[in-house]
Amino acid sequence: MFEVKVELREALIIEGGNRLEGVLKVSGAKNAALPNIAATILTEKEVILENVPDLLDIKTMNLLLESIGAEINQIDNGIFSYRLSNPKSFSADYELVSKMRASILVLGPMLSRFGYAEVALPGGCSIGARPVDLHLKALEKMGAQIKIEHGYIKAYAQRRLKGSHIFFDKITVTGTENIMMAAVLAEGTTVIENAALEPEVVDLAIMLKKMGADIQGEGTHRIVINGVKQLNGTTHRVIPDRIEAGTFAVLSALTDGKVIIENYPFEYLEYVDKVLEDIGIYVIPVDKNKVMIKREEKLRPVNIQTKEYPLFPTDLQAQFMTLLCFADGVSEITENIFENRFMHVPELNRLGANIEIVGKTAIIRPVEKFSATDVKATDLRASAAMVIAGLIAEGETRIHNIYHLDRGYEHIDQKLSNIGAKIRREII
Repeated sequence: MFEVKVELREALIIEGGNRLEGVLKVSGAKNAALPNIAATILTEKEVILENVPDLLDIKTMNLLLESIGAEINQIDNGIFSYRLSNPKSFSADYELVSKMRASILVLGPMLSRFGYAEVALPGGCSIGARPVDLHLKALEKMGAQIKIEHGYIKAYAQRRLKGSHIFFDKITVTGTENIMMAAVLAEGTTVIENAALEPEVVDLAIMLKKMGADIQGEGTHRIVINGVKQLNGTTHRVIPDRIEAGTFAVLSALTDGKVIIENYPFEYLEYVDKVLEDIGIYVIPVDKNKVMIKREEKLRPVNIQTKEYPLFPTDLQAQFMTLLCFADGVSEITENIFENRFMHVPELNRLGANIEIVGKTAIIRPVEKFSATDVKATDLRASAAMVIAGLIAEGETRIHNIYHLDRGYEHIDQKLSNIGAKIRREII
């Protein structure tokens, strides 16, 4: 039985200014592993997932699958087997779903395989509205009957879902993934228009095709799925985490250390690497899957717009904002994805940043240094920005609410300690 232990009073203490040198290994992608795990619901056969990161969100998803009857075994570090032969429940309870918005990903596969699903309305980070109405409208077009009662989505499907033509009014990653999983066992053909292009969506499609699904067009805005009667088991390796890789690139550039990044996914970070070059930072291959970061003495200011993949990811916005505090000029970052994703700005300003918010845009004026103080992690990616800031600040930075960090960065304090950071956890 998996357990999810969250210590809300735990803080991360970082002594800034230490030289970092060594290898930072990029873990498996949380945002790929979660839909991969949800997809194991679609078959009664065993599915083995490799390169699964050790994160709170993964533990929450595993616990959620166990609650509906899945047998989960850890074969080795990062390797798990999943098998859902005899479900004992068709309900994803609020206690688990409230901890992680990605829990909504079980809705499509449960409804498609079993004809019924009851999923609590999701919770998670407070970075803005991420409504699930797009998921529900698409499932209704596929023949599902959906009610929302007492905070739960209750979805029914008589026999099999029906293939349909789905057009998303707004690009949605989890919506694309949910409907793709619903469609693989549906009767007939489903076409998803305005589908998300993210590598994690492509990775899910690859896994489903290995299980016997008939999918074409993944990685484009038009995905075509021909439903099949059943899926088989498979073994699948989760792709590297492009957001963690980008975080490490920023960290390395700001700490002037000799940090090698292992498992750097060039193919997913082309746009990000171009932005880094515009700033004066270069990702240099040193081995088959390793890179080092070189930077110019003076960093250049840039203007960044967060957009859906393959453009600049909102999940790297906070980290790049920290970086641009030390550019030689004024930079701007406009947040186009989530309306509440500037909550880290007051925390960076407490450390000595000079950032002003005007509407959807953060104006970042250069400063010479950060001075350590107490800050809080306001969401998952903001927590990474606080860690980077703490590593370069003068003095000892105390970061509160680090459970956010543990949701998405595998053993980050251990990884940083191994390359010279002075970092520890404390119960406060």
